[in-house]
Amino acid sequence: MSFVTGTTLIVLVLFLILHTVDLSLWTQLKPVVTVVGIGHGVVLYPIYLVLCFQFTLKARLPFGLLVLMLLSGFVPGLAFYMEHRVALRTAELRANSM
Repeated sequence: MSFVTGTTLIVLVLFLILHTVDLSLWTQLKPVVTVVGIGHGVVLYPIYLVLCFQFTLKARLPFGLLVLMLLSGFVPGLAFYMEHRVALRTAELRANSM
C-alpha cells in the first residue's frame, strides 16, 4: 500500500513541476491531476493510515516509526524508504522472537 500511495504522491509532484515549467500544459494535465489527487488524498491515504495503525499494533512497533510511516504519505519518496525500514525491523523482530 505504501508503494501505491508513494507513487501517486510522486506523480502529483511531477505534475506540479510540469505545471510550473509550462503553464499551457495545465489544460491537458488538470483532469489527470484531479483524478490522481482525489485517488491519493481521499481514497488511498486514508486506507494507508488505517493499515499503518493496524500493522503497528500487530507488530508492536514503536510510536516514532508509526509517525514516520504516516508522514510518508506527505513527503515524496519517503514511502519507499519507510517500506524498506519497516521490512527490516519486522524481520529483526521475527528473528528475535523465535
